[in-house]
Amino acid sequence: MRVNAVIQARTGSTRLPGKVLTDLGGTPVLDRVVAAARAAEGVDRVVVATSTAAGDDAVAERAAALGAPVVRGSEDDVLARFVQAADEHPCDAVVRLTADCPLLDPALVSLVAATWRDAPGHDYVATTLVRTLPRGLDVELARTGALRELAGTATGYDRIHVTSGLYGAPERFRCLGLVVAPAADDLRVTLDTADDLHALQGLVEALGGRSDWRSVVAVLRSRPDLVERNAHVRQKSLTEG
Repeated sequence: MRVNAVIQARTGSTRLPGKVLTDLGGTPVLDRVVAAARAAEGVDRVVVATSTAAGDDAVAERAAALGAPVVRGSEDDVLARFVQAADEHPCDAVVRLTADCPLLDPALVSLVAATWRDAPGHDYVATTLVRTLPRGLDVELARTGALRELAGTATGYDRIHVTSGLYGAPERFRCLGLVVAPAADDLRVTLDTADDLHALQGLVEALGGRSDWRSVVAVLRSRPDLVERNAHVRQKSLTEG
């Protein structure tokens, strides 16, 4: 069974334009996400899915420079972009990653991919059904057939958020969630605002080259000053896009 990782990336963020190409600790954020996906076991190919908007030419160029295949499609219909990625790079399941998660842990990607390979009857396997990891370490996997089925019926924000139509319909799709203990879902290591960037800059410096999720949690538990830098940032709801 073939599993591809698809990284959705665009420059048109309303809160922090160009965030996916922002330098973080000497490395562009997109580079970090691509490298983490490539380091994961059980991932056969890493694809970057961006839009056809002119502003995303830079994303496509950076991905190409990294040697990652690029798929370009609708700016608003992200679900269609993922189906397009599966059409152009055939696979049995897709690991959905977002380019605003620069501290992605390859071990978590490996775990999700291995879990699905052991139980391929599931349509969706993720660390987010019950959130116990810091926001920004999210890993979701969708069976390609389920994505295609969803794409035939999904409307509204389900076309933007790709997987919401899967976990939002457990009577239709078989879903499996992974959790860790102790929970650390109160922490935030995603990049959406300038304050997030400030927090991540301090965290990357404190990590000193480490990147596993346990080290991320340990550093933040020992450095409340870093947590405070973006603790006030409110995550957008699904309906806000």
